[in-house]
Amino acid sequence: MRTRGKVHILMLVLAVCWGLFACAGDEEDTGGSAQAIDPLTAEWEDILAQAEGSTVTFYMYGGWAHVNDWIDTYVAGELKTRYNITLERVPMDAAVFVNKLLTEKAAGQEQGSIDMMWINGENFRNAMEAELLFGPYAEKLPNFQAYVDPDSVAYDFGFPTNGYESPYGKAQFVFEYDSDRVENPPRSYEELLAWVEENPGRFTYPQPPDFTGSAFIRQAFYAVSGGHEPYMTGFDQALFDQGAGELWDYLQAMRPHLWQEGSSYPKDSAALDTLFARGEVDLNMSYHPIHAQSKIIEGTYPETVRTLVMAEGSIYNIHYTAIAANAPNPAGAMVVADFLLSPEAQLSKLDPANWGDFPVLDPAKLPEDIREAFAALDLGQATLPVDDLVPVAVPEVPSDYVEALEKGWDENVLQ
Repeated sequence: MRTRGKVHILMLVLAVCWGLFACAGDEEDTGGSAQAIDPLTAEWEDILAQAEGSTVTFYMYGGWAHVNDWIDTYVAGELKTRYNITLERVPMDAAVFVNKLLTEKAAGQEQGSIDMMWINGENFRNAMEAELLFGPYAEKLPNFQAYVDPDSVAYDFGFPTNGYESPYGKAQFVFEYDSDRVENPPRSYEELLAWVEENPGRFTYPQPPDFTGSAFIRQAFYAVSGGHEPYMTGFDQALFDQGAGELWDYLQAMRPHLWQEGSSYPKDSAALDTLFARGEVDLNMSYHPIHAQSKIIEGTYPETVRTLVMAEGSIYNIHYTAIAANAPNPAGAMVVADFLLSPEAQLSKLDPANWGDFPVLDPAKLPEDIREAFAALDLGQATLPVDDLVPVAVPEVPSDYVEALEKGWDENVLQ
């Protein structure tokens, strides 16, 4: 009995040791490989090797069907062919996925659910201040090094990027109208108010904090309070209160004459696009100057739609991608961010048949044949020439003002 007991004990010890060995082997084969390198210090070849065969989740606004299609077909297809990376697009508004990151951090999740995200403005600032982002990584990207002017992407709505964002595209605010329905569209914010009063029910704007609706009230804020210059040096409460008071008066004067008498607003820019396409409103707006041409190609808008900018200026910004601090696959996300900066991807993105989003590459850094390819791309009759857009471009207001305007609109206009 004593010998048999020793045999049982020996077998039990061997079984435990074998189980520990097997578990250690499993950790090395699965979770261990995901953390085999530090992408912030590794060579690019090692980052590519780490990313091969992996999956990258891309959280982004999902309200534009043509943008979704470009991501799901062209971008995902190229990533699979070039790097054997599977891209999973997850539609979600930026403020929502920032809150998701906050929840994961509060729960102590060292490995979360988000790899990369489409982000800018106050959402980027909030994510940075909460230490939710991975980096600095942008200047490690080969296409950033080769084709991007770092000074042009040093700030996002007045907040320093510090390499925690990779530039994605450029945008500028425009209005859209059907020249068959509106012969003389308003060309200033003063004329816009008069036009809305004379054409009740034929104008509205998306409800902030939708990005396009928020951009509209920011643009109106500049127009009615003397321009953008006073707001460029940081948040000033007294200055904001004075300018915002003029804005609330302007928007309240407009409200009774809006679509549905201002009792409700389209929930986002996609909903406003639908109202415009149906002929329920006569003016539309977009933060993408090529948006109207994309809709014409899609068959949603008639060929008579055109774009315009107001005399008071047209705000512009750069939008970015960023990587979550607890991303399961930061190496793969870096490869995706780098591909989105490639001349091929930026040229495809500019095509109105795909998206119609302006590139972020420095033309002076591009090879001549690539510059010629960009110049040769037909942006369509609905798109204003760059020579018309550049002179009226004004910078975005710092992100502190954005949140104050969105909150103030809810309190002073919606309520």
